[in-house]
Amino acid sequence: MRGVFITLEGIDGCGKSTQFQMLADALSDRGREVVVTREPGGTALGERMRAVLLSNESRSLAPAAELFLMAADRAQDVAEVIRPALGAGRIVISDRYADSTVAFQGYGRGLDLDIIDNVNRLATGGLAPDLTILFDLDPRQAQARLDARVTGEGRFGFEPGMTRFDEEKLDFHVRVRDGYLKLASTEPERFRVLDAAQPIDGTHQQVLSLVLGLVETKQTK
Repeated sequence: MRGVFITLEGIDGCGKSTQFQMLADALSDRGREVVVTREPGGTALGERMRAVLLSNESRSLAPAAELFLMAADRAQDVAEVIRPALGAGRIVISDRYADSTVAFQGYGRGLDLDIIDNVNRLATGGLAPDLTILFDLDPRQAQARLDARVTGEGRFGFEPGMTRFDEEKLDFHVRVRDGYLKLASTEPERFRVLDAAQPIDGTHQQVLSLVLGLVETKQTK
């Protein structure tokens, strides 16, 4: 039985990583076999690349170099973590996936969207999520959250932290948000857009309802 592939997306500061932890915990508590990953990261190679990609010391990284490093990380994640887990019938939750590259490197950095589409297709081998949850938030609200962020590890050991992307100017985050919303509008069957300005627990209940509905539907077929 093929597993279920769920991705969480959104601009920095939208609360995505908090919801990622809460979802993974909730599914695990219900006895579901859950595999978590994140991009960049998720594999030993990916975590080393994450350190480079997100470090403030990499401010001079060229947009094209950023794109290819993200794609290399994704290719390894798909081959080493995601496809094997899906093949074993598990639920895979990823904190970011290919849509992030379209939003950040495409709309945010201004790289050609057709080139990004081709790079993503090569990196993923055409593997698309069953469900993508987009946490939508005004970039000004997101920035206020980042300024007040207190980090801490959850059960699955992923800590949000601060990155060089968090320090981009407001107009960058506006472009990224617009990119995400355009993606969601073109694939309404895969995307679910949630208002990330609502209380954390309310958002979590919406996320859990969406995911449990999908899992039950797929695993009873």
